[in-house]
Amino acid sequence: MAVADAPLALPSGAPSHDGKVLGVFTRAQRTTGWRSWITGVDHKKVGIMYGAAAIFFLLIGGFEALLIRMQLWAPRQQLLSADVYNQVYTMHGTTMVFLVVMPIGAAFANYLLPLQIGARDVAFPRLNAFSFWCFLFGGIFLNTSWLLGGGADGGWFMYAPNNGVLYSPSHGIDFWVLGLIITGIASMVSSVNLIVTVLNMRAPGMSMMKMPIFTWMTLVTQFLLLFALPVITVALFLLMFSRIFGAAFFNIDDGANPLLWQHLFWIFGHPEVYLMILPSFGLISEILPVFSRKPIFGYSFIVFSGVAIAFMGFGVWAHHMFVSGLGPTSVLVFSLTTMFIAVPTGVKILNWTATMWGGRLRFDTPLLFSIGLITMFTIGGLSGVSHSIAPADTQQTDTYYIVAHFHYVLFGGAFFGFMGGFYYYWPKVFGYMLSEKMGKWNFWVLFLGFNLTFGPMHIIGLQGMSRRYYTYDPNFGFDIWNKIATIGAFTIALSVILFIVNIALSYKRSKSLPPVGADPWDARTLEWITPNPTPEWNFDPIPTVTRVDDFWYQKYEETADGGLVKVRDAKDIVQDSDGVGVHLPSPSYWPIVLAFGLPIVAYGLIFSWWLCLLGGAIIVTAMFGWAFEPPDDPEAAHGHGHDEAGHDDHGSAADVDALEQEVAPVG
Repeated sequence: MAVADAPLALPSGAPSHDGKVLGVFTRAQRTTGWRSWITGVDHKKVGIMYGAAAIFFLLIGGFEALLIRMQLWAPRQQLLSADVYNQVYTMHGTTMVFLVVMPIGAAFANYLLPLQIGARDVAFPRLNAFSFWCFLFGGIFLNTSWLLGGGADGGWFMYAPNNGVLYSPSHGIDFWVLGLIITGIASMVSSVNLIVTVLNMRAPGMSMMKMPIFTWMTLVTQFLLLFALPVITVALFLLMFSRIFGAAFFNIDDGANPLLWQHLFWIFGHPEVYLMILPSFGLISEILPVFSRKPIFGYSFIVFSGVAIAFMGFGVWAHHMFVSGLGPTSVLVFSLTTMFIAVPTGVKILNWTATMWGGRLRFDTPLLFSIGLITMFTIGGLSGVSHSIAPADTQQTDTYYIVAHFHYVLFGGAFFGFMGGFYYYWPKVFGYMLSEKMGKWNFWVLFLGFNLTFGPMHIIGLQGMSRRYYTYDPNFGFDIWNKIATIGAFTIALSVILFIVNIALSYKRSKSLPPVGADPWDARTLEWITPNPTPEWNFDPIPTVTRVDDFWYQKYEETADGGLVKVRDAKDIVQDSDGVGVHLPSPSYWPIVLAFGLPIVAYGLIFSWWLCLLGGAIIVTAMFGWAFEPPDDPEAAHGHGHDEAGHDDHGSAADVDALEQEVAPVG
C-alpha cells in the first residue's frame, strides 16, 4: 500500500516538543470549498457525493417513469410514439438499477463501513475517489444519448437480437453498452477496495463475528459484485464488438446463439438483485434493534442467511428464461433452486419480526420505513416464489405481473430501507435531524403511492397486459387499473418532493438550533462513538472492541434479572479530539482526470477515432501523474513548522527520520 493511501495513526509516545507532534506527521492542511470535493479522497465525502448523484439520477429516472404512466393513463394515448416509449422505459429501468439503487447502496457503504469497523479511512482512498468519478461520468455519458440521437431502446435487459444494429440502428445502445462498462469499472474498483478494508482494517478486538450486520451485508455485496460484474462485462464487450466492429457473437445466421446474451446477462442479473437489496437489509438490521431497544434476534442466522442468499443467487438465473426453450430438465432444476432461495430470505424476515416482538418500539420515521420494507418485500417475495412454478411463470412472463413483482422486491425491498437509512444516519452525516413530522408524512405518502402504483399491476398482468405495450385498446379492460397506477406514480413523486423539502427546511432550521446530541437515537454500533457530523479523521484514538454492539454495552449493563441499567452517558463515551497527530492521505486531482478520460474514449468509439486518441492521452497522462505523485502533501512540510531542508522547528531532522521509519507502512 502506498504511503499516500495509508490512513495511519501516530504511535503513542511519538517524539514531540511543547506538546506538539513532529510536523511531518501532523494532519496536513486540508483543501476547503469546492476543491475539497473535486480532489478529496475522504471516504465520507465520497459517500455523500454518491448519495447526491444517486438522488439526481432518481429525479431523471422518476421523470421517465411519469412519462410512462402518463402514456398509459388512457387507451390510445399519443403522448409518446412507440419508438420514444421504448427508449423511455429502457432508460428508466437502466437508470433506476445502475444509477440510483446501486449507488445509494455505495453511498452508505462508503460512508459507514470504515466507521463501523473502527478505521480512519478505506484501504485505497484515491481508488475510492476514482470509483465515484467513474460512476458519475459513466452515468452522465449514458444520458447524453438523449442529446445525440436518442436513448437505448432494447429494454434494460437488452435481449439479442433486438440489441443488434439491424433492429436498433441508432447509437442509443452503443451509449448504453459503453456507459455500463464505465460504471462497471467504478463498481469493480469499489468492491475490491471495500473488501480489503473490511478484511484488513478492523479495529483491535473486532473479529468477523463482532462486525455490525450492515458491514456484513456490505461485505457480501462486494463479493457479489466481484464475481458477477466480470460476467456482464464479457457480455457488454461482446455486444460492443458486435455493434461497433461487426462481430457476430449473437447472430444466428453466422452460427451464433442469441440465448448466449440471456445466459450472460442473467448470470449477472440475478445476483444483481441481491446486491441491490442486501445493503438495505443491512441498514434495517441496524435500525430495528435501536428502535426496539433489543439486540438483533439471531445475529449469526442473519449473517449466514445473507451469505447463503449471495451463494444461491448464482444458481437461479435461468428462471428468467423458462419460455426460451431450455428444456424440461433445466426448468426443473431452476424451479427447485428458486424455491430454495426463499428459505434464507424467510430467515431474515423471521429474525426482524422477532427483534421487534416484545421490544419497546419507538415508531419514529426510520422504524416506519423498516417495517415498510419488511411488508412490501414479503409481498414481492411471495409473488417471486410463484415464478418457480413453470406453468405459472409461462403465463406471467413479460406481463405487468413481473413489473409488479420486481418493483415490490427492489422498490419495496431496497428503496424503503434506504429511506429509513437516510433518516437514521442524517444527523451522523450532517449534524442535524430531519423533521420527524415531515418524515412520517414522507413515509405514508410513499407507502400509499407505492401500493397504488404497483398493486394494480398484478391484476392487469394476470389479465394479459404486456410490460412493453405502449398503448392499448379501450375494450381490453386495462383502463381503470392503469389510471390508478398513474395516480400512484404521481403520489410517489410527491413523496420524493416531500423528502427534498424536508432536507431544505431542516437545514434552514438547524442554523438556529444547537447541534444535535452525540447519540440522538441511543444507538448501538461503533460509528456513533464519533461526534456528529463525523470529523475528517474519524477516530482518535482507534477504539478497541469487545463484543457486538460495543457502543451500546459501554452505556448499559445487564442486571441479574435480565434488565438493563445505564452506567454511562453517551457524551462521556463519544470521542472529543482535534485529530492532531493523525496522518491522512492527501487530496489528488488524478482520480477525476483519469475517470474523465474514459467517456472521451467512449465517444471516440461511437463517433471518431481522434477522440479515442484524446481520451487515451488523458488516461495515460493521469496514470503517470498518479504513479509519480508525491506520497504526501508537498505543502505539509512547509505548513507545519519545517524549513525547506525538512527540519522541524521543534526537533532535529534525525528525530523526524526515526519517526518516519517507525510508522512507515509495509509495502
